[in-house]
Amino acid sequence: MTRSDLAKGILRQGGEVIAIVLLTALLWWMHAHGWINGRSLCLLVLALAFAKTVFFFAENLTHILLATRDNMPYHKVLGLMGVNMTQITLSFALDFWLLETGDAESFSSINAAWSRPELIFEFFFFSVLNFSFFGFDDVTPLTVPAKLVTMMEVLLAFFTVIFLLSDFVSLKDSLRVRRRHED
Repeated sequence: MTRSDLAKGILRQGGEVIAIVLLTALLWWMHAHGWINGRSLCLLVLALAFAKTVFFFAENLTHILLATRDNMPYHKVLGLMGVNMTQITLSFALDFWLLETGDAESFSSINAAWSRPELIFEFFFFSVLNFSFFGFDDVTPLTVPAKLVTMMEVLLAFFTVIFLLSDFVSLKDSLRVRRRHED
């Protein structure tokens, strides 16, 4: 991977984070100004979370296949996946916050007195716990949209962690053997 490729990757990843944050801000603004009601906000978040899940699934698969093809060292793959995992947890944290904004009954153990930054932090914490499979049950999804979005994050985490990271070495070896047979 050249420095130019690295710079492009950083710009792309940064652009994805900015797009996620801007989309979240737009949805929040539309709800705050009465353009969409709470139920519509929750349904939009659910639809967008599904689209993001498909996107991140495809992006992670592409990254792992390219890393295998280019014989990328494992530590670089871990770094790349760490960036992707951070994007995913931030994205889902913002989804959870929007769900709670649209329907204050979406999650248990949320304190109505918390400020917006406190809520976002709480949902980022919840997202990291979901992604790492720890889940302390401090926060529990209560509504169907909240449960579905949580389930999407856990399934994406399972795919990312179990299939991509733990199988990277065996995938790399199997592709290397296949290339030798093709030559």
